[in-house]
Amino acid sequence: MNLNNYLKQLIMKKVLQISAALDQPRLLEAIIEKLAHRRYDIGYSKEKMPKGYEADETSSTEAYVSGTVEFNYNGNEKIRMPFITCFLFTCAHGKQEPYKLNWSMSLS
Repeated sequence: MNLNNYLKQLIMKKVLQISAALDQPRLLEAIIEKLAHRRYDIGYSKEKMPKGYEADETSSTEAYVSGTVEFNYNGNEKIRMPFITCFLFTCAHGKQEPYKLNWSMSLS
């Protein structure tokens, strides 16, 4: 057996599960939606659209997020690490709706 096949056998039979838990996710969502709320309306949500479509207005903001990330290796080794990182959050709203969080991504 060559080295590549041997390494593939070793690596492919391992299971790594990664999960993350945010500190106070509901509070974070409420804060993000308030930060995204514009004090003025550009008017995109009032534009005429084809039947069945609705124009959405979006707003984005950055915020730091903290929590714990957990690595579980083959079900018997667990590593838990706290984290704090910057995220970009995007909220959208239609004609009669308030801003709602619908997208986020880590900037690290």
